[in-house]
Amino acid sequence: MGQYRAEVVWQRGEQVFTDNRYSRGHEWKFDGGQTVPASSAPSSVPLPMSIAANVDPEEALVAELASCHMLFFLSFAQKQGYIVDSYHDQAIGFMEKNENGRHFIARIDLHPQSRFSGSKLPSKEQIDALHHLSHEHCYIANSLRADVTIIPE
Repeated sequence: MGQYRAEVVWQRGEQVFTDNRYSRGHEWKFDGGQTVPASSAPSSVPLPMSIAANVDPEEALVAELASCHMLFFLSFAQKQGYIVDSYHDQAIGFMEKNENGRHFIARIDLHPQSRFSGSKLPSKEQIDALHHLSHEHCYIANSLRADVTIIPE
């Protein structure tokens, strides 16, 4: 079906590695030319070894799901004749321990807010149906073991 690539680059530089105080800052490079500064989450590896301003993998996973869901929502809304003026989601991921005591993202809550205009406006039930359809088709949602809750506002 397709391949998707990302390049992850980290360099030790002049840092001592054996003391476990090396920077977790690194870069994600994508085929379109974008480079994203990344790091471990400060909740996983304390500052200053983590870089709080950089994107961490946990945040990225939550953003990936929210973005995928939104893109399907916009597509399905357009196909059904709705005009979406804006879409905003404040997605939240929740870390827990699994049955083996390992941390994992157990749940992601999406809080999408969408605004429509035009002569054809969807009802709450139609918006809920668009979210349900979007969730069913989202590649990222279909790849996750985390529970996903969609709470349209």
